[in-house]
Amino acid sequence: MAAVQWRSSGRSYDAELQRCRPEFAPVDFGDYHPLKAITVTDTKTRRGARKGSTSSSCSSSSSSVPPDPLSSLMDGTDPLSMFAAAETPAITHSASAGDLGKKKKEEEAVGADFEPWSLKRGEILARFTTTEKLSINLFMGSDRGKAPSPGPSAVSEKVRTRLEELDDLEEGSQKELLNLSQQDYANRIEELNQSLKEAWSSDQKVKALKIVIQCSKLLSDTSVIQFYPSKFVLITDILDTFGRLVFDRIWTMCSDPRTLPESFTVDDVNDTAKETCLNWFFKIASIRELLPRLYVEAAILKCNRFLNKSGIQETLPRLTAMIRGIGDPLVAAYARAYLCRVGMEVAPQLKDSLNRNFFDLLGSFRQISSESVQNQLVLQRVEVPEYLTLYSPAINWILQCIAYRAPEPLLMEMMERCKKLGNNALLLNSVMRAFRAEFVAARATDFIGMIKDCDEAGFPKHLLFGSLGRSVACADPPESERLTILNEAWKVVTKVRSPQDYINCAEIWVEFTCRHFAKREVNTVLADIIKHMTPDRAFEDAYPQLQSVIRKILTYFQDFSVLFSMERFLPFLDMFQKDSVRVEVCRSIMEVFIKNQVDPTRDPVILNAMLHICKTMHDSVNALTLEDEKRSLSLLIIGFIRMVSFGRDFEQQLSFCVEARASFCNLESVLVQLIHTVNTLAMETSSVMRGNHSRKTAAFVRACAAYSFITVPSLSSIFSRLSLYLLSGQVALANQCLSQADAFLKAAVSLLPDVPRSITVEGKLRSSESFLLDFINNFLSTLLVVPDHPEHGVLYLVRGLLNMVQDYSWEESSDAKVRVYISALPLLAAMSQESYLYSIPKVDSNETLYGGDPKFLSEINKLCETLIGQILDQLKTLGRDEQSARRQASMAFSLFGVLLAHGDLRNNKLSQLFVNLWNLSQKHGHSETRVSVRTLDFLKLQSQQADMSHLSETVQRLALQTRT
Repeated sequence: MAAVQWRSSGRSYDAELQRCRPEFAPVDFGDYHPLKAITVTDTKTRRGARKGSTSSSCSSSSSSVPPDPLSSLMDGTDPLSMFAAAETPAITHSASAGDLGKKKKEEEAVGADFEPWSLKRGEILARFTTTEKLSINLFMGSDRGKAPSPGPSAVSEKVRTRLEELDDLEEGSQKELLNLSQQDYANRIEELNQSLKEAWSSDQKVKALKIVIQCSKLLSDTSVIQFYPSKFVLITDILDTFGRLVFDRIWTMCSDPRTLPESFTVDDVNDTAKETCLNWFFKIASIRELLPRLYVEAAILKCNRFLNKSGIQETLPRLTAMIRGIGDPLVAAYARAYLCRVGMEVAPQLKDSLNRNFFDLLGSFRQISSESVQNQLVLQRVEVPEYLTLYSPAINWILQCIAYRAPEPLLMEMMERCKKLGNNALLLNSVMRAFRAEFVAARATDFIGMIKDCDEAGFPKHLLFGSLGRSVACADPPESERLTILNEAWKVVTKVRSPQDYINCAEIWVEFTCRHFAKREVNTVLADIIKHMTPDRAFEDAYPQLQSVIRKILTYFQDFSVLFSMERFLPFLDMFQKDSVRVEVCRSIMEVFIKNQVDPTRDPVILNAMLHICKTMHDSVNALTLEDEKRSLSLLIIGFIRMVSFGRDFEQQLSFCVEARASFCNLESVLVQLIHTVNTLAMETSSVMRGNHSRKTAAFVRACAAYSFITVPSLSSIFSRLSLYLLSGQVALANQCLSQADAFLKAAVSLLPDVPRSITVEGKLRSSESFLLDFINNFLSTLLVVPDHPEHGVLYLVRGLLNMVQDYSWEESSDAKVRVYISALPLLAAMSQESYLYSIPKVDSNETLYGGDPKFLSEINKLCETLIGQILDQLKTLGRDEQSARRQASMAFSLFGVLLAHGDLRNNKLSQLFVNLWNLSQKHGHSETRVSVRTLDFLKLQSQQADMSHLSETVQRLALQTRT
């Protein structure tokens, strides 16, 4: 170690920079320029053209398109070309334009804007429930039905057997299950559905038919009338399954040997398929009871396409007329709904059948007041309003089918029919929900008049206003009528006594109010909601509706200065007292704020309200909160902090950060953001003062440094603390706060021994060595401009850092400590220069304090010699182990590079070490040849300079050693 005498080479950074700058030379493009338009000339010879003539000449200014490379290679059959050809407006198919138009019209008869039945199933099943006990008749099977199928010679016996099986259903092979709960009943129906599929797959077609007939019979049972809509949904699922099975079987029979097209005609159907289809209709016609015969034939209505062109058109009116024979009005209503559902699927263009079903339904309303129906309601203890709601799904569906893409005059006709029926509330409600919102909103005043004339006892008026509210919230009524509409509606809504019914209706009208009125009206509505929902803590049962109210308000009021100026908005938020719901509401408000708040704000109303909301989210964090949830909440709060700006009032900004630190102390990433905000604030202050701090601004930036110094220790992540200590120290230096910068850097150095050897990154345990080395290198680059403290001696921070590195418990197989020593040598060499590479304005670094003092340089050289000695000791240690040869070569080449860039190689001993390190790096063939060659080339180039002539002999020695 004593044999090494370190001397730093003198550096002239400005001269080096000038030598590194490339020489400028003008570029002569001639006729070529990269932005010049390209001219393409096609010289292909067309058939029939003279040889040698050019067929086309085009440039960027012409309208012609260059040939497609894919088309030229694949002869126009590539997918992109075919797709482009398919989008051309020209019709290239053999079909005529009229046929295509007709087909398109049929395909668009029911589009995506038609709400399918599948979306209504769940709502009906959830709405119409019962606690009463239910019963069901289960088909028990027949021994005759399980007999093996006869051979071809016994066709008459087979027919007779099947007819006996069909009759067997009515001869008592059933079992009645009593006292079933609603869930048990649904499970039994599902079992029947599975039995149907199993019977069909095992070729027991008659058994499958018997199951469907039995299920259809269940629809005549209204003993538990509240459950009837749900029963209808469950059983029609089985009918739909049966209809698909029958249709697919006949379709398969037609698809041999060629596949039957979707738009097939009767002429495409073979005789076998027609006979099978006709056989199914004959079987269904033999069903004795009206209701199962009606439902089963409706289920296979689509199969009429296999028999004749007008089969469906003729069958729908017949089935519509058959429903008139059903005595129970509720059963008849749902039978009509099923027929309309099937009709919309197979022939949506046949509107006459839909209208006839609806008019028949209107005619059956008088049966509701009949003695038989009233006795049934009394027996089951069902009130008339509740009974009328059972009709809603059926009527709503029928009207939806009728109103789909219907013209506006049809709505006027329906309104007239409602008036003739004495403004039947149930019908009026369905009309408002079925027709387009634009049509209903345009006649909102007329509907309000009709609602007033309805009987309150039969159907609550607040439900009618709820349906009207849905339409006027989606479409705009006449502007002159909007206030009248709101007043008339709210007169009824505010008188609803049941909190649940009230909030269901108020939620709808909130959107109309927000859409068309200002904050005064919305504030009035919120006050009314608070008044109704606060007594007896009714809001606890209405959180979904209250959340919907918040979402609608946020949709239309995205100016938060207006939103928070509503007196009742924050009291409205106080009704969300369940922790999970309250946090979710606060989260939704924050998301809207961050998305729509473009400009920074200092509005005290916004800040106070948003601080309250962010504090609510923060206080929900506890030991059980997931990390993802913490991260999500932190991002929202950070987004708010970034949007707060007090302009030039920096003291107010710092006060806000102090308050935020107290409010969000449990979210570490928020604290990190606050530290960054305060550091940015200090740099903005320096920018405003152009680096010339006054007494007031100097005190302020020291206060910012104190804020960071107090906050950083509260962070749990040690690397966050290290990086923020260093960053805050750099900010303090930039603001001439030397004692504060010194405290930050000393704190960072003292924290190094606590760095763990492994850390968790994205859920995986990783070595912390690479992170620590990155930090130390960044720290070393900062130390160049940090002046030594007068009371702590020369290079006290550098020595302190290196001592910590020496004492740190590195991994046994790690070279990290020596890597730090190698990284410290360029720093020490830079410190020995007369003029430093970079400096901080108005901060006197060591170049000014010491001014090239020999004692200072001597201290630097001694420290460098010590570090080199440590490095050489490690190289010797690695040399004893053959497995460490690559590590030794890599470390030797790193030190070689440092000596080349920063050492004074005129010193013989240092020059000899330089050569030895080169030899060691080339030993055992672990060096990269390309790097070695480039290094020698660089040395040769350097040795040609006047002040670097001493390298000539060294270069020769290195080249000789390399060849050897």
